[in-house]
Amino acid sequence: MHAHLVQLDIAWEDRRANFARVEALLDLAPLAPGDLVLLPELFDSGFSLNTAKTRDDAGETLGFLQGLARGRGVFVQGARNLPGPGGKHLNLASVVASTGEVVAEYAKVHPFSFGREGEAFEGGSDVLTYAWETPSARAVVCPAVCYDLRFPELFRLGARRGAEVFALGANWPAPRAHHWRALLIARAIENQSYVLGVNRVGRDPHLLYAGGTIAVAPAGHVIGELGDEEGVLSARIDLESLREWRRVFPALRDIRLI
Repeated sequence: MHAHLVQLDIAWEDRRANFARVEALLDLAPLAPGDLVLLPELFDSGFSLNTAKTRDDAGETLGFLQGLARGRGVFVQGARNLPGPGGKHLNLASVVASTGEVVAEYAKVHPFSFGREGEAFEGGSDVLTYAWETPSARAVVCPAVCYDLRFPELFRLGARRGAEVFALGANWPAPRAHHWRALLIARAIENQSYVLGVNRVGRDPHLLYAGGTIAVAPAGHVIGELGDEEGVLSARIDLESLREWRRVFPALRDIRLI
């Protein structure tokens, strides 16, 4: 199994430009049927609180994700926002199978209060998983979004639900890039899981982003990593080695407080 993490310079509140950039970057990636494509948080707009403009009411972003999945024969975990039940919006990680079927929609549980996200977005309440299936293998994936990374209980709950891969899209600012890398590696080690973290690069009207997209193996080894330029990180997911590591070092069996 292979995952492809698309690190792009997101055009501010410009869906069409971002769609085109994702397609162009994926043209350079070694995609195969059933692979997983992972996009950054709110890849269609950037981290904008102008939800009246960026919300996906008409389904344009979802339609792009479905077309991408069907056209390239891959799973896609993308991102968009929709009105939520509490009057604000939901920061969603939408997952589409190669058939175009929406198999999961995860609402970011932890709005980034330091960045005023809570003024426009409400937090979700559910940790969920989905089945990533290729012609020869099946992995359980737990999606997460950006600031969720700072809350290890979400990842532990995902592991208890059978997650073998955590897939996280982000707009993680450059001043805290060292936190990004350290926490992703920690989440992999403590949950004996693959952790895929895709970040954006470039600037928006408020912040600088340094990329640092990374794929981490279950024992904490870095499989691959990008710098601060656009690109696609392709990573092999070896489920046999993951399951063997959990068998010979069964730390997850000793969880007590959750």
